[in-house]
Amino acid sequence: MAAKVLVDADQVRRTIARIAHEIVERHPDPSRLALVGIHTRGVPLAARLAELIDDFAGTRPAIGTVDIALYRDDVGVGGSRRGALPIVGDTVLDFDVSERVVILVDDVLFTGRTIRAAIDAIFDYGRPPVVQLAVLVDRGHRELPIRPDYVGKNLPTARTERIAVHLTEVEGTDEVVLEPERRTP
Repeated sequence: MAAKVLVDADQVRRTIARIAHEIVERHPDPSRLALVGIHTRGVPLAARLAELIDDFAGTRPAIGTVDIALYRDDVGVGGSRRGALPIVGDTVLDFDVSERVVILVDDVLFTGRTIRAAIDAIFDYGRPPVVQLAVLVDRGHRELPIRPDYVGKNLPTARTERIAVHLTEVEGTDEVVLEPERRTP
């Protein structure tokens, strides 16, 4: 079975705009916000949200990036699909996290483990008064008690299926696709 497009480019654009509107409704003063994108696709999503929030509210929130490679709970675990040596990217937080509402931004929420790792990383830089979560897609199958505050699309899946978010900044196109079930030998 070939990959199936679940959300096209126009729907992605409208979904991100809706999330930005929801953030502005809950936080009328965006100068007190920091949008922190989780590598890889959370970073361009956070940038797009910041631009839209600036358009809607006239104030651009701070933007940061967080790499969770060293915070994952499966690093170095025998037989892990991630392997023993993570590739570490940049974490850039050019603001005091203790003085801002931090909104973590990611493309897909699945088990919740990536978000737990991102929260751990953020807390190494300070203690934000509030941490919220914005995701483009929530596919279910949580293993930790993590719930997003802003959700673009709820797309229930089988545990063996894969949701792939493609963004213009990374893959050259905007879409969300359902990839076929992975069969184990």
